[in-house]
Amino acid sequence: MIHDKKKVAKIVEELTLFFFALGADKIQSEIEKKEKEVVITFQADCSQGDAHKIAQMEKYLNCPKNDGMKEVYWELAGAGQPGDASQLLVVGMMIDRAQIKTEDGMVYLKLYKEQQE
Repeated sequence: MIHDKKKVAKIVEELTLFFFALGADKIQSEIEKKEKEVVITFQADCSQGDAHKIAQMEKYLNCPKNDGMKEVYWELAGAGQPGDASQLLVVGMMIDRAQIKTEDGMVYLKLYKEQQE
């Protein structure tokens, strides 16, 4: 159980660093545990110039999943430079799905991760 909580903490840390690397001045995150799933929500300000990086983030977070890789690579989160594609791919492997929306200079991100019991 603590293993799953560490994974969630790594995801939050990595995405917080990603938004800082984009130059965000306001970042909010929330973790909500629902029965067998954790929902991680982010809100951050972003500039129009970052639209391509947000689109890239969406691609990496919704990459095809590999359960074997998920267990091996999660500890690598945070090992590279903030915003690196490799770090976003690691986060993408750790979650089940992501929803991203941008509106009025803000990015809204919702990540879903199934929990082991």
